Amino acid sequence: MFEAITNNFENVFRKLRGKGRLTESNIKEGLHEVRLALLEADVNYRVVKDFIQHVTDRAVGEEVIKSIAPGQQVIKIVHDELVKLMGESDTTIPFKDGEPTLIMLMGLQGSGKTTSAGKLAKLIQSKGKKPLLVAADVQRPAAIEQLKVLGRQIDVPVYFEDHSQAVKICKNALKYAKEQASDVVIFDTAGRLHIDEDLMAELKDIKANIAPHQIYFVCDSMTGQDAVNSAKEFDAQMGFDGVILTKLDGDTRGGAALSIRAVTGKPIKFVGIGEKLDRLEEFHPDRMASRILGMGDIVSLVERAQQAINLEEAEKLSKKISDDSIGLDDFLNQLQQIKKMGPLKEVLGMIPGLGNKMDGLNVDEKQLQRVEAVIRSMTPEERSLPDIINGNRRLRIANGSGTTIQDVNQLLKQFRSMKKMMKVLKGSEKGFKKMGQLAKGFPLGKGMLR
Repeated sequence: MFEAITNNFENVFRKLRGKGRLTESNIKEGLHEVRLALLEADVNYRVVKDFIQHVTDRAVGEEVIKSIAPGQQVIKIVHDELVKLMGESDTTIPFKDGEPTLIMLMGLQGSGKTTSAGKLAKLIQSKGKKPLLVAADVQRPAAIEQLKVLGRQIDVPVYFEDHSQAVKICKNALKYAKEQASDVVIFDTAGRLHIDEDLMAELKDIKANIAPHQIYFVCDSMTGQDAVNSAKEFDAQMGFDGVILTKLDGDTRGGAALSIRAVTGKPIKFVGIGEKLDRLEEFHPDRMASRILGMGDIVSLVERAQQAINLEEAEKLSKKISDDSIGLDDFLNQLQQIKKMGPLKEVLGMIPGLGNKMDGLNVDEKQLQRVEAVIRSMTPEERSLPDIINGNRRLRIANGSGTTIQDVNQLLKQFRSMKKMMKVLKGSEKGFKKMGQLAKGFPLGKGMLR
């Protein structure tokens, strides 16, 4: 995510930190490169101009030039201004009491509205609500069927009508929602390849008839300035309360994320960061600014861990570590929980200090699959007591998992290294000094990162 702009910022800040003493001249020189980095990221020109002016006004003051670590001070200023640029965090959905909360999604065709409707329904469902999806896109032939499939996957009902008009579908859906005691209704409306009068007339008609409590504009972040321009036009003609940015995981530049709040004045509410239906996150500008500057995002990492890791299982594992009775079943369970947190490269990129070093690094996700296959090919006794696995057993395990004896040997070696690492951490504070040596054999190290 945003690899290009992150790399550019890192180069600029490396130069600034390398200066023995910062002056107004070399600060402005560095900010000129920041300006170029933002423009290359397809950030709106006026947004870049204002951003650089604000940073310059703060950075050339005596607070920076006379500070103990002026390079770090400039980075902090850029971070703070990035947060201001993307606006304050506003991820709340104002749910109504005693009546269904109506949420209308709109945007251009291909922006990811229908998928976002399913993701939003799943997110709202996790908050204890009972959502209803409404298939009001009668323009795209597969839209209704797609929403029905998504609804089945997340166990959320979908209201639809064949060969009907969008406004009629939406009005009838309100009656259905009350009958079903749904407390949130999400309307998936039609889009076009471009903004035209027919599209806006239909959306205005729906808005007038259902009076939605919230309207979210869904846009593809990878289209950069096109996304910002269409958001501005939709807001001028329809008005909306927030933005859902899709495909953010594939956006290497970041132009839409950095421009859209400044141009429209409307907050980014949620971001889509993957194809799976649980890959919709609340948008936090401070965390995003840290990611852009290569500082990681430890808060989001902890939140993902809390969602993925079973506390009861974690307590059992902790006891097994203390008793030195951890087995390969426990190892497999931990790997599966890591997989729930998202793509490994993305998870590693959230770790402070690693975020700016992930570009160009090939994280072999298939290694996890091979590890899982090897462990599942073992008997319960072998998983519990890996030391009994001799040559014949290794050959049987390799054949059963479709891997090689070398793969089996590597897993067993990694498992032993992990157990040693745990003993070191349990036994002494001095053990942290040995971590670097032992980590070379750890499964998220040598075997996973190439």
